[in-house]
Amino acid sequence: MPEMLTLDAFEEAAETVKEVTLETKLIYSDHLSALTGNKVYLKPENMQFTGAYKVRGAYYKSSTLSDEEKAKGVITASAGNHAQGVAYAARCKGMKATIVMPTTTPLIKVNRTRSFGADVVLYGDVYDEACEKAYELAAEHGYTFIHPFDDPAVATGQGTIAMEIIKELPLVDVILVPIGGGGLAAGVSTLAKLLNPKIKVIGVEPEGAACMKASLKAGKVVTLHTVDTIADGTAVKTPGTKIFPYIQENIDDIVTVKDEDLIVSFLDMVENHKMIVENSGLLTVAALKQLDAKGKKIVAILSGGNMDVITMSSVVQQGLIFRNRIFTVSVLLPDKPGQLQGVAGVIAKENGNVIKLEHNQFVTTNRKSAVELRITIEAFGTEHKEAILKALETGGYKPKVVRTLI
Repeated sequence: MPEMLTLDAFEEAAETVKEVTLETKLIYSDHLSALTGNKVYLKPENMQFTGAYKVRGAYYKSSTLSDEEKAKGVITASAGNHAQGVAYAARCKGMKATIVMPTTTPLIKVNRTRSFGADVVLYGDVYDEACEKAYELAAEHGYTFIHPFDDPAVATGQGTIAMEIIKELPLVDVILVPIGGGGLAAGVSTLAKLLNPKIKVIGVEPEGAACMKASLKAGKVVTLHTVDTIADGTAVKTPGTKIFPYIQENIDDIVTVKDEDLIVSFLDMVENHKMIVENSGLLTVAALKQLDAKGKKIVAILSGGNMDVITMSSVVQQGLIFRNRIFTVSVLLPDKPGQLQGVAGVIAKENGNVIKLEHNQFVTTNRKSAVELRITIEAFGTEHKEAILKALETGGYKPKVVRTLI
């Protein structure tokens, strides 16, 4: 096996992963460039056949195995993109693959992993329990465990993304890379610095799972007590110990992103680029507004696009609310004919679109004094919302905005 995270290893990996990866050419974003004052390009790894970059590391790791190891098969634990990456890589190499997934894994992800020919074992309620089971099975059957991130060979495969970016955009100034356990960031930052030390590589973590930022601050790998983020692909408590030194040496900075910013970024990506990008893949897009840079060539890596439709629906609704394009107001009205027509007339005059009404006659003990009308309204944005509220106020309805889902 070649020494990992060296230029020779990266060059070998870059040729190897071409066997299973789709070409994900950079996409220039007029929208994000205008918002940030930079030249922003997207690296759409969400367009890979498995829906994420993970197949790179899984396939390159598989290519380094001996014939004996390949004959015995591989195993991993994952509830997401890494599971599909290993399953697909194993199928391409003709190897047996066993994937241990938590029992809470959505059925669509289980079936997708099985569709690539892997044996799926459902075990435990969380990743850690599934991972422990995977190690037990590896020891029992002689399988090779392919770690999601803490493996130099896996990180080398992931780092091939940097090779493609720099070949296509040699004068790139900044590369933004999502961080969960650190495998992708270690590979991308190490290769970027080998090819051009002037390139800044900035890692991006969810605010509720910033294990790498905490580790860098401590100067050693630390474990978070809890993680709380919608970016499930990067919801990691403990970063990789084997790849941590590469992060220390090559990552220039780490920024964190709030879940709310991910939700808005999802809406932006759908509307402006017609692309589905999962929450972890959107970290780099959400981080753009935090950069102290103007006129720079910036590449944001979109690490994946595997998202179930229920989550997607919820994120879209929340995004519309955060952007003030959907809002709900409560008004108190006398319980007599014509009141609803009056309110509707004010909203219609301001070109607001009523999409839901709730009429509560029991908000007070004297319903003839007042009943509550909750109106969910579609608007064009913040200014339009404020105009509708002002018109209702002027009409004597005293609207109160309430926080609610659609």
